[in-house]
Amino acid sequence: MNADQDDLLRYLGVARAALVWKLEGLSEYDSRRPMTPTGTNLLGIVKHVASVEGGYLGDVFGRPFPESFPWFAEDAEPNADMWATADQSGEYILDLYARVAAHSTETVASLGLDAQGVVPWWPEERRNVTVRRILVHLIAETHRHAGHADIVRELIDGAAGYRADNDNLPEVDATWWLDYRDRLEKVAREA
Repeated sequence: MNADQDDLLRYLGVARAALVWKLEGLSEYDSRRPMTPTGTNLLGIVKHVASVEGGYLGDVFGRPFPESFPWFAEDAEPNADMWATADQSGEYILDLYARVAAHSTETVASLGLDAQGVVPWWPEERRNVTVRRILVHLIAETHRHAGHADIVRELIDGAAGYRADNDNLPEVDATWWLDYRDRLEKVAREA
């Protein structure tokens, strides 16, 4: 692989790691708890991102991921990719994501960044793509969903931050955070 491929795969890998970290230490219940009115849950976010990546760096470039995603089938219920069924454990979803990531890396390594593909679900004027364009798209998509996961995890148990080794938050205690939140609430009410 060349330096550009390495850079793009590294950024995608950082996004994947940030997303997966949000499930660390959670029970099956907490990993799938619907935390918003639209049912957003951590395990569902990972299932969705894994499935999307599998399609973009699989089908789009004629290298289909070897496993099917029945939740994307024509007859699947709406939003079936955004939650894990009772028989889809956290371990299963995380393993699926790891297998998708390995397949994606193989696709990039074997095809290169300039390989052409077609995204049939995109508008006609944008559907012809390169591996490079899809990697940029997936980096943005994965980081976007990792941001959702940040908020959902904080709602579950207060855990916050970017990565296990760098939470990217001020080094303050719980009292500071309570005072900070109260100050923001006061300012919001005054505004």
